[in-house]
Amino acid sequence: MTPPFAARLDGVGVRFGRPKARADQSLVDARDPATALVDATCTLRPGVITGVLGRNGAGKTTMLSLLAAFRRPTSGSVLVGPEGAMEDPWENTWITSGVQLVRESGDLFGDEAVKETLKYYADMRPEWDADLAARLLDLFEVDLRKKPAALSRGKRSAVGAVVGLAGRAPLTIFDEVYLGMDAPTRYAFYDELLADYAEHPRTVLISSHLVDEVDRLFEDVVVIDRGRVLVTGPADDLRARGATLTGPAADVERASAGRTVLHERRLGPTTELTVDGPLNDEERAAATDAGVTVGAVAIQDMFVHLTSGKGQDR
Repeated sequence: MTPPFAARLDGVGVRFGRPKARADQSLVDARDPATALVDATCTLRPGVITGVLGRNGAGKTTMLSLLAAFRRPTSGSVLVGPEGAMEDPWENTWITSGVQLVRESGDLFGDEAVKETLKYYADMRPEWDADLAARLLDLFEVDLRKKPAALSRGKRSAVGAVVGLAGRAPLTIFDEVYLGMDAPTRYAFYDELLADYAEHPRTVLISSHLVDEVDRLFEDVVVIDRGRVLVTGPADDLRARGATLTGPAADVERASAGRTVLHERRLGPTTELTVDGPLNDEERAAATDAGVTVGAVAIQDMFVHLTSGKGQDR
């Protein structure tokens, strides 16, 4: 069995269209609307589930497409593969045979029955589990005899989820695969993903806007904003990165001194600040003694604050 793949991006830039000649700028410029990634650098650990988070147009799908060799970078390098044996995935059959990118569309054959799409992926993936695929299709109530056009958006997404799970590729990427699924189907997908990942470890990347729903799955997190990688590392580090301070305005201001304020909310005499940077034990005790309540910041809240224009300006 092929071990889980790792991946690394070093100074990656991606620009769409034909670059304009510039005398004083790089061809990859964050101010250019045709630019998708700018100097993106991150390492994706093998054998863990990583959340790839970003607002619409941040560059998530572009980054995932690079890993699956759907696109080449304009600058920088992309490496994918087992630790110690990573290679450039572009036109590299050995690497791409171990990478499964599942997009929101499910990448189904539009003019043939769903069962034909599954036969194709079964032939492509050495680790394909036909029994798992059959069980999941039954769980998601997908009719194999229908063509994709006859399926609802949620059912098409469910087929994509089946392809990703049953393929058991060393690097499995789910890019907004939940779109169209109702809540019970989404939660069934999350549970099935965790169960199969535990029995058959591989590297899993999940891009999703439903951060509160999926953050329990994440071991690592990559946050992308406006084409740049803002945060990369263990999810627990992001959870512990900030704090919320709630209490009388003056006391909250003292407790937050020296920290970057990501978000502020006032209700009468009470102020709530979300700050970047955890409080140590002494600071936490002092804040509590002053009547300030210190709370944790959820991954979704920290992501929202870090990628908001107001938060960045602050």
